[in-house]
Amino acid sequence: MNRDWIRDTVTRWRKDYDFRTLINSGFSMLATTVFALYNGFLGIFHDLGWNSSICVYYLILVLIRAMVLLTETRTEEGSWDAKKGQRIHIAAAALLLFLNLCMIAPLALMVKQDKPVHMTMIPAIAMAAYTTLKITLASVNLKKKKRSENPLVHFLRSINFIDALMSVAALQNTLIMVNSTGEKAVSMIGLTAVTSGGMWLGAVTLAAFALRRACRQRSQDLEQKTGTKRME
Repeated sequence: MNRDWIRDTVTRWRKDYDFRTLINSGFSMLATTVFALYNGFLGIFHDLGWNSSICVYYLILVLIRAMVLLTETRTEEGSWDAKKGQRIHIAAAALLLFLNLCMIAPLALMVKQDKPVHMTMIPAIAMAAYTTLKITLASVNLKKKKRSENPLVHFLRSINFIDALMSVAALQNTLIMVNSTGEKAVSMIGLTAVTSGGMWLGAVTLAAFALRRACRQRSQDLEQKTGTKRME
């Protein structure tokens, strides 16, 4: 029975885009949790404000993903109705927007080079490889999300891309701090400010559009139900 279940699950993962998105998001949650805890360790052990902030950011991002996955699972099972699922979707999207707006303060600390990085090149290179993979997959999947009509799937893809953007911002500044010291590090402040600001703006824009889509979906469903009642 276990073999049949595994075979059926793998087959569904290959053919069902929505199911594949949900499974992949579950694995992404695990990876993000590890990354968050690693930064939390650095923040506590070395008293680094940036690492503590990014730890909280990613843990809340994990919470938002968990909200979406739970909503999709319960709605599909029939335990929750669509109305409750939409309310949670809107709440998760609003939290995502608020979370990214708040990231301007930690990013400002990072740009000012107030974040000493106690890291050798080996973990920095590993982080670079992981971030490159994450941004590549997120970019490809963001385009593929049109294959699905499920708004929660669209939302998960947006979360993944926002996650990747913030990882790139963190990686960029980590590499600068690891490889640059003194006047060389100071000379990179302008470039760091522009690129980090651009990625933050992109994350906020995506979060705002996600909230707008969630609210629009809610309004359309209400209008559809109202029209159906009038016809009856």
